[in-house]
Amino acid sequence: MIKYKIYCSGPLFCPEEVAGMSSIAVTLENEGFDVFLPHRDGIERFVMDMVNSSLNINILGIRDIIDRAIFALDVYQIVEGCDCLVLNMNGRVPDEGAVAESGIAFAAGKPVVLYKNDFRSIFKGRDNSMITGLSEFPAVNKLDQLPEIVMKAVSSCQNSPSVSSQLEKTVNYGKNIWSVLKHFPKGKLTSKDKNNLVEEIILLS
Repeated sequence: MIKYKIYCSGPLFCPEEVAGMSSIAVTLENEGFDVFLPHRDGIERFVMDMVNSSLNINILGIRDIIDRAIFALDVYQIVEGCDCLVLNMNGRVPDEGAVAESGIAFAAGKPVVLYKNDFRSIFKGRDNSMITGLSEFPAVNKLDQLPEIVMKAVSSCQNSPSVSSQLEKTVNYGKNIWSVLKHFPKGKLTSKDKNNLVEEIILLS
């Protein structure tokens, strides 16, 4: 059996967030997945005390070098090292670094699985569509269901014709939406216009 490697992405700025990310990793590992957890497996575990120090460590450009190294290692793990990315969306808003990592995974054609068991959201019970659109699966809200959805996501990508096929598919869909939108007035839309636009979008989906 192939042992798939999963990149776990999410907030790491307090003990509770670290514990949440660790529980995601352990849940996946207990089901046979290999996991890259940045604060545990990456450069961060060696340098975070120094990076967070009040000393001015950037006098020799050390902080800049560390930042670039962290970025490069994480991008490598996302694009080449891992088969799937799990984005922990818990928090008032998703962690900005995790969102960037998820965008890189999406552009590289890697499946993104969303995990969220937090009721907070930014749009009256809905999350930002620029984030939810990164995944082809609904957000998972129970930790014990995460391994099953991750396996489905990885399996669905195994026969992908190119690493950018998911991005290409979404770009084509966006292009079709744009061609429809250009036929609507630029100013305020009437209720009829809005309904027609929604119907056109549904037909394209």
